[in-house]
Amino acid sequence: MANPVILDGKKLAAEMEEELKVRVQRIKDKNGNVVPVLATILVGDDPASATYVKMKGNACLRVGLEPRKIVLPHTISTQELIDVIDKLNGDKNVFGILLQHPVPRQIDERLAFDRISLEKDVDGVTSLGFGKMSMGEKVFGSATPSGIMKLIEHYKIDCAGKNAVVVGRSAILGKPAAMMLLNKNATVTICHSQTKNLDEIIRSADIVVGAVGKPKMIRGEWIADGAIIIDAGFNPEQKCGDIDLQTCASRSFAYTPVPGGVGPMTIATLIEQSVISAQKFWQIL
Repeated sequence: MANPVILDGKKLAAEMEEELKVRVQRIKDKNGNVVPVLATILVGDDPASATYVKMKGNACLRVGLEPRKIVLPHTISTQELIDVIDKLNGDKNVFGILLQHPVPRQIDERLAFDRISLEKDVDGVTSLGFGKMSMGEKVFGSATPSGIMKLIEHYKIDCAGKNAVVVGRSAILGKPAAMMLLNKNATVTICHSQTKNLDEIIRSADIVVGAVGKPKMIRGEWIADGAIIIDAGFNPEQKCGDIDLQTCASRSFAYTPVPGGVGPMTIATLIEQSVISAQKFWQIL
């Protein structure tokens, strides 16, 4: 078997950032150096969430966007969070709103997500955005699955007719990833904690997407030779994803490394969608 294709998300994300710098500068040139804002809302003091927000803020600075970080106490109510989102919805300098997941238990996360205006939903978390994306309409898709699809397209992988298995059914990763693959004419199976004979289902897959958030849950021997492996998980302690890549990457047709595969593409896609939001407003598309 030929050497597998490494789906290098870090490299593609860096290329995207160079292009985005130019696009952001065009926006500034047209509007007297007004800097578009991506607002991130962090509820509580979860260290992992704080790290992700910092990474997204750094990416904003690299392309010329202004990151606005809003930190709220973990005791905040759903209504208080919605009030903050409403204020950002009405702010003409804010072109993207990101509510960092997860939020504390007392908050109705779905209600908060759905309060974000569709035009500023650059993380693709609203129910309306998911519905439109599923129907093939032009809308901002969830950042991680959208980043996965950009990576697949960049490496000219044709999904049409392939059996794709998505392991995980979260509203911001597993479900939208399945719909995006379906829209690219793959035949899609969604697996989850109640799925029986998971190993057999995965063995039949041409494309496997690990989106469950459990380190090395998907065993390497379950992956068929020549499969395309997309690992959307990341465990910082073990520096691994949801799939045991050590035992199957060399047998694959193509795979995303962990780290350096899907993660950088999530952030690059979030930033790109924020830039597109500003371009639409200023009619610079």
